[in-house]
Amino acid sequence: MDFRQLGYFVAVAEELHFGRAAARLHMSQPPLSRRIRELEEELGCRLLERSPQGVLLTDSGRVLLDEAKELLEHAERTKEKVRRSTGYRTIVVGAVAGAGAALDAGMQETFRRRHPRAAVRLRECGLADPSAGLRMGQVDVALTRLPFDTTGFAIRELYEEPLVAVMPSSDPLAASVRINVSDLRGRTTFRLPPGADPQWRDFWLAAGPDDPDTPVVSTIGECLHAIVWQSAVGLLPAAAAHRHATPGISFVPVTGHRPSRVVLAWRAGEPDELVLDLIDIASNGTRPSHPTQPSRVL
Repeated sequence: MDFRQLGYFVAVAEELHFGRAAARLHMSQPPLSRRIRELEEELGCRLLERSPQGVLLTDSGRVLLDEAKELLEHAERTKEKVRRSTGYRTIVVGAVAGAGAALDAGMQETFRRRHPRAAVRLRECGLADPSAGLRMGQVDVALTRLPFDTTGFAIRELYEEPLVAVMPSSDPLAASVRINVSDLRGRTTFRLPPGADPQWRDFWLAAGPDDPDTPVVSTIGECLHAIVWQSAVGLLPAAAAHRHATPGISFVPVTGHRPSRVVLAWRAGEPDELVLDLIDIASNGTRPSHPTQPSRVL
């Protein structure tokens, strides 16, 4: 069992879909499937339950996911300490709910030209933490979405993005050109883990109350799984219709709700000039790289 293998497993476990995980890892699906099977054979247990709709984590898979993420994070911290000893620096950017797409290749190239002995690493974070690891000191900058508690942070807004309702294609509302957010009330909606920021939770759960009997999700992949397997509905950023297109799932534009505001966040009074330069590059060059009005049904 090596770090690359663990990274493959984490991608599949978070996406709950081999195709999406392969795209995230920039590889084809067959070798990814082989590596996961090899990992299961080495550990002597099944980590994932496979189906045409996607995958489910087994109890063993859930244990490995927690351990693997901790190991991979520790390995990255170790590499960063060694690199700093040689004068090399890595800026860690936390991202949540697809906001990391704002950090495109053009910005990376500009940063490399200005700082040849520095690099930028993107750290995808779960939906439970809208600060994308910033509040816990795990990242230098966050690409995230308002609203949430921004005490102690400086904020720079990049752009607004409308929302879509995401639901099973069999839902009567799936054929609508657009719907009002109130039309989702009374349906099974996915909810965020306990302890999530209240403003963040209220924004994404505008379709209804935080019902304890509805599925809990911490990644976009888990949202999609709850839709396919539990006929849940919910709200996602409009770009999800393009990044997470999945057979059997429809994305319908929503009215009656505020758009999502994509922002850069960093610690107020940040003295690190390298971090501040990255913030300036990102904020000056950011444009949505996707349509903001999704197709009605995918």
